[in-house]
Amino acid sequence: MALSLKNIKYKILSIFPILLLLFVSFNGNSIIDFNFFSINLHFIIVYYWALRDPDNFGYGFIFLSGIINDVVYGLPFGVNALCLLLIAAVAAYVRVVAVRVTLVNDWISFVPALLFANFIYFLSLYFSSFEINYLSLFKDSLFTLIFYPIMWALFSFIINLRKS
Repeated sequence: MALSLKNIKYKILSIFPILLLLFVSFNGNSIIDFNFFSINLHFIIVYYWALRDPDNFGYGFIFLSGIINDVVYGLPFGVNALCLLLIAAVAAYVRVVAVRVTLVNDWISFVPALLFANFIYFLSLYFSSFEINYLSLFKDSLFTLIFYPIMWALFSFIINLRKS
């Protein structure tokens, strides 16, 4: 069976979210650090793709990505995996409840996902006797929330490319 160029493009764009997630995990760049602020790209990737394309983006990959991220950052085993799965669970709930796909709906529903994930992250590190910088955690969450619309537009463009 011969694959056409359209099928190859569809297959590549279908596995793009998984490749991006694993690249971010292995590379250790899940948090993009600028001079003043940081953006948690891992949370944005998991939330968007678990919300918009759950068929090509499974929970096993999310868990594996979180475990890899824990190993790369030297955190207690399962902290990031639990946070990422919680974000995916909120995205699954929003997917069931949402009527229309809009940036505002996704952006507003991203707030509780960030709050729950950061709460679990805080509790896990607190009981593991890790040092926690509260201001840094708050700034990272705030700028992750602000950066979400840019990534939403980029990922929506990729989904539109795959549909065409």
